[in-house]
Amino acid sequence: MRVAVFPGSFDPIHIGHVDMIQRALPLFDQIIIGIGVNSQKKYLFPVETRKSWIEEIFSNEKKICVITYQGLTIDFCKQHHANFILRGLRTSADFEFERAIAQMNQALHRDIETVFLIANPSLSMISSSIVRDILLHRGDVAQFVPEEIEDRVMLNEDRE
Repeated sequence: MRVAVFPGSFDPIHIGHVDMIQRALPLFDQIIIGIGVNSQKKYLFPVETRKSWIEEIFSNEKKICVITYQGLTIDFCKQHHANFILRGLRTSADFEFERAIAQMNQALHRDIETVFLIANPSLSMISSSIVRDILLHRGDVAQFVPEEIEDRVMLNEDRE
């Protein structure tokens, strides 16, 4: 069975993430959207809110499950019998950063392969950090987040 973990903070999930996941669905039997939790990091939205939003967005997709985790992504993959890590690349800087992590993961666990998908060019400028910055300055992010959660993100409901 081909199981992939798509790790991230998804704070908040945006349409670039959704596009990447939808494009990856034909490649895998299951995609685990892993919401990494770092106790040292300050998030805009609570992990429970981010998890419920992603579950709502993909509620009709049986091949997707959403799980929160702490620690190394490679350990999370081993725990859930995932043999692939799915990562998106928007820029050459993303490639250099992600390549180094993929090589370290390969050194830690040879049976888990990282698969890179190139971002859709029309979505490559979107990142969660930019969406958060727009939100913090009371800007309109409707065009960057999935319509299922647009109103709640815009109202900044359930913020940490």
